[in-house]
Amino acid sequence: MDIRQLRYFVAIAEEGSLSAAAQRVNVAQPSLSQHIITVEKDLGVTLFNRSPRGMTLTQSGEILFSHACEILEAMNNAVEAVKRSGSEPQGEVTFGLPSSIAMVLSVPLAETVRLEVPKVKFRAIDAMSGFIKSWLEDQSIDVGMLYDLGSVRHMNYTELMTEELHFFSAPDAWPFETRVGSPVKVSEIPNAELVLPSPHHGLRIMIDRLMKSQGVSLNVVTEMDGLGQIKTLVARGSGHTILAPAAAIDFVERGDLIMAPIIEPKLVRPVYLVRNPAKPMTRASQELERITHDVIRDLVSRGIWQTIDK
Repeated sequence: MDIRQLRYFVAIAEEGSLSAAAQRVNVAQPSLSQHIITVEKDLGVTLFNRSPRGMTLTQSGEILFSHACEILEAMNNAVEAVKRSGSEPQGEVTFGLPSSIAMVLSVPLAETVRLEVPKVKFRAIDAMSGFIKSWLEDQSIDVGMLYDLGSVRHMNYTELMTEELHFFSAPDAWPFETRVGSPVKVSEIPNAELVLPSPHHGLRIMIDRLMKSQGVSLNVVTEMDGLGQIKTLVARGSGHTILAPAAAIDFVERGDLIMAPIIEPKLVRPVYLVRNPAKPMTRASQELERITHDVIRDLVSRGIWQTIDK
């Protein structure tokens, strides 16, 4: 039994008669009948109940029909995938990004996708890590970037880099007796009034975990999840914050914020590119991953996204 005979069998099962199936597959009725008889002989079972009113599946026929439909669908999907592999990438690709990454990556990434693969529709969704993990699980997005793998550790992931967190203050609101912008020890941070995301936010969870490991309790006076709001508040002198440099480079370049390294120890976090292997990878999503690596390398080389050597 071959694929052609499976197609003939399915056509008869769905049409309910030899004549209708013969028209559908464009084969002479006697030839179609002979093909089915040959299949029944090969399998040693009767696949159809034959009557003047048409043909219906036997129990054996029902079993074969279920498997035949799956085989033909898989065959069609394979053919389409091969055809797509040799063509220009196209279609829609959805990327889940934490806010701190979206601020620096989403615009240059969208511009590069538009330039290099113009037939690909790129969607960037700015969200908290918990949502990105859920969307990866239910395959709502093609790829996501995360700081902590957690529940998606079983998926395919690549560690792109390691970021170093910094302390941020308004230039005229430096909270320590040291020189403005000089390195800040972890043990000194409790002396500063902090503006941080709420406890369920990925960045806050990581900061709290790192501080707990050092036996340090933070003085958090304001909580808000919008990084733009946090930066604005701190720039006005209403507290201080801890962020990755890429998330606040716009405020630093304008002179609205001072950025200082955190030391003894440094606060670092990995950045992962994650994909659910259960979601088929298209040419478009492959190209997105390639372009993401290229854009990040460019941002790092230009000092826009600061990383540390591992």
